[in-house]
Amino acid sequence: MEVHDLMPTQTWQVLVLLAAAAVGAWLFGVAIGVLVRRLSRRSPVVADISRRGRAPLRALLVLAAVIAVLDAAPVSGSWREPVVRLLGLALIGTVGWFVAVAVFAAADLALARYDVDVDDNRHARRVRTQISLLRRLAVVVIGVLAAAAMLLTFPSARAAGASILASAGVISLVAGLAAQTSLANVFAGLQLAFTDAIRVDDVVVVEDEWGRIEEITLTYVVVHIWDDRRMVLPSTYFTTTPFENWTRTQSAVLGSVEIDVDWTVPFDEMRAELARLVEGNELWDGRVDVLQVTDAVGSVVRVRALVSAKDGPTLFDLRCHVRECLVVWLQREHGYGLPRLRLDGAPAAPEQPVTGSENAGVYTGSSEARERSRAFAGSH
Repeated sequence: MEVHDLMPTQTWQVLVLLAAAAVGAWLFGVAIGVLVRRLSRRSPVVADISRRGRAPLRALLVLAAVIAVLDAAPVSGSWREPVVRLLGLALIGTVGWFVAVAVFAAADLALARYDVDVDDNRHARRVRTQISLLRRLAVVVIGVLAAAAMLLTFPSARAAGASILASAGVISLVAGLAAQTSLANVFAGLQLAFTDAIRVDDVVVVEDEWGRIEEITLTYVVVHIWDDRRMVLPSTYFTTTPFENWTRTQSAVLGSVEIDVDWTVPFDEMRAELARLVEGNELWDGRVDVLQVTDAVGSVVRVRALVSAKDGPTLFDLRCHVRECLVVWLQREHGYGLPRLRLDGAPAAPEQPVTGSENAGVYTGSSEARERSRAFAGSH
């Protein structure tokens, strides 16, 4: 009778002790957060780590304290084993969460060293692309390992592990056939990251659309089209389909402006006008300004103005500016040089009288032929 009376008392004592341990661990985590925030006033990286790791650290400390008290407490009952099992699963998940936060903090620390807001940012964009993909891959691996660790806490799962490993060949074959496309995209994403085919912020032309690489994941790539649309393409697209990369080796590019003009346009003056337009223009990088006649057939002459700029978007604006200014210059200075359609033809030759010896035929062209025609018609 006395033992039965003591058990509820011990249970309440354990619950109070667990609550006290949880509160103490939470306060300890708060104190660590305050200390880290004070130390991070001069370091944005430490401040980011403190912000990201605040919640998982407190949860980890609380769970560890509760499990330690529960294991040491002399209490028994039907509720103890499932509670301990549940707390253990939560602890494994929290450890995975904390490790994932550490991976994100380390990735942010590495990304902070590479600034893309410079003229020649090709190396920085390549490194940032690789770090972003590795971060996603690390998070996936952490999640898989955490789930595997949770399953291994169950005796039935450990017993089934041997049979699963024995049939790994069949399972891998079935999984490979079922997830062939997904796995192909994953490997294609890794290939894109480490072969330097495309990088984040690269200027590309895909599916006849011009845009920038906005995001590269393990399975798909997001292209930010020039008109603010987003084109989402599988990673395998960039490993199997030809596409244009305007910033593969450098961001500076060339562009052309083609205009049809009349044969009477003074090309020397037009060439001087092109030089005047780009000289001192902030859109022009100072490398190329060439005006050439590329075609001269029919009623018009085709003129091509070749200009250069530091990147694709700047080049587009420069081409539009040059095209508009050249058209305005033609209208203002040389209106006669605008393209026109000529209908000038040679005068018609005078008619000549037809004689018997000229243009003779079997039934036309002479009096004898007309007689043959009438005889032939009369015979029918």
